[in-house]
Amino acid sequence: MLKFDNVNGYWQQFLSEEVKQDYFAALQLYLDQEKANGAVLYPPLDEVFTAFSLTSFENVKCVILGQDPYFLEGLAHGLAFSVKDGVAPPRSLLNIYKELNTDLGFERPEGGNLSKWASNGVFLLNAVLTVAANKAGSHKKKGWEKLTLQAIREINEHKEHVVFLAWGRDAHKLCEHVDTSKHHVIKTSHPSPLGARKVGKDFDAFLGSNCFSAANSWLESKGVSPVNWALG
Repeated sequence: MLKFDNVNGYWQQFLSEEVKQDYFAALQLYLDQEKANGAVLYPPLDEVFTAFSLTSFENVKCVILGQDPYFLEGLAHGLAFSVKDGVAPPRSLLNIYKELNTDLGFERPEGGNLSKWASNGVFLLNAVLTVAANKAGSHKKKGWEKLTLQAIREINEHKEHVVFLAWGRDAHKLCEHVDTSKHHVIKTSHPSPLGARKVGKDFDAFLGSNCFSAANSWLESKGVSPVNWALG
């Protein structure tokens, strides 16, 4: 059973309402059946809502959107692109560190835990919050997308001056209805090795985008304190 006992404030109220919806009941049933059939799910069920527990609604100033959790053992812990302490950074995260160095001069940290970002107002949200072991994308279109889209709508409607770092087409789609009269969307390709240098008609390549400094420049232009992107 999914729990969010460690989520407080606005997000706790939000999740309490979402779990009452029919789609969430169907999602919970699906996850229960997966476990009954012997599937191992990531992240551990008590870490599924880590993004909501570490970044309060009131503190959200930047949203980074991922796809679904890492599907190998010991990596996922409920934050998009982040891995647990002691785990070597995956390739997408290495490219994130590469851009962070090029853009802001920060040296690559040894680990891949992005909890410091989360505590500093960066909402690290995956579109899908669970995955079966060794099966990438296995929990897509099971209901998670409805919850995460609603979370984005809550931010869009009830906050001002939030910057969205939309990395990849899935993230671009999730940001389609963000009100850019009060928020800002920075679209790039995905930081994965296959996508980090791709350029599209309406987005830049992730590598070389300077998206971190661009996000801070926009926040400061709106009177919002910049994100401390340092991880060391």
